Amino acid sequence: MATQFMQIIGKVAAFTSRSPRLRSPGPARPATRSLTLPALIGVSAASLAAAFALSGCQTVSGSTSVSQLRIIDASYNAANGLGINVYVGGTELASNLAQGNITGYAELVPTNNTVLKVTATSSTAALVSTDASLRAGTSQSALISDINATYQITVLEDQATPAPSGHSEFRLLNQAPSTGAVDVYFLSGTSATVYATAKPIITALAVGATSGYVSIPSSTLYMVIAPTGTMLSTTNATIYSSAAFTLVGGEVRTVLIVDPQLVTEPVQVYVADDVD
Repeated sequence: MATQFMQIIGKVAAFTSRSPRLRSPGPARPATRSLTLPALIGVSAASLAAAFALSGCQTVSGSTSVSQLRIIDASYNAANGLGINVYVGGTELASNLAQGNITGYAELVPTNNTVLKVTATSSTAALVSTDASLRAGTSQSALISDINATYQITVLEDQATPAPSGHSEFRLLNQAPSTGAVDVYFLSGTSATVYATAKPIITALAVGATSGYVSIPSSTLYMVIAPTGTMLSTTNATIYSSAAFTLVGGEVRTVLIVDPQLVTEPVQVYVADDVD
């Protein structure tokens, strides 16, 4: 299998690079990756295509002895310099996270009831905590958000099996309150001709909402995101389009959408592997 990847396909960022650490509290293999996501400006089509080509194996189908958990940090306070730590059952799992950090999966001992806690990096006082079930043979994501300055933890069930042959599956997380509800397209290009007949795969994805996994035929595609109801146009500054990426079939991805750090950009986007 190729090496696993996490790749920013957002166009801009203006927060300081951090160096998160991922720890596994029980007997487990090291997390597949822990990625610090600083700014990349003008990501090229070639670099994005390369990132997809280098994505790695993350399938956990058939695992019955462990529960896999990763952290997705969508919090805006963290992006403004207040890093966060995440604890599972009182043990620090990940530290010094900022907005856009998506850790690799950690293998944990299954339990029907454990406490997930988020603190500031410099404190052990809880910003938020929640009870969670870590079931054997499952993959889950703990989504950390603080829309309206109130921290929340949402535990998401991740897909752990590949998409059908010839297809790829995507799940979208809208954490962009300034942008609002969005429509999401997967298109063969971004020309006026393609835009003229484009139809969204996901429509009116509300702020704070998580789409289900949607299946698309695998090919070389562009992901286009626009405020709901926007007519696609090559001159519309509110439309986000990724660089071209190649899907070969079987991939499963989670896409995090946040508001941009610079007002001239429509949204900022991060993509993580669920399955390769």
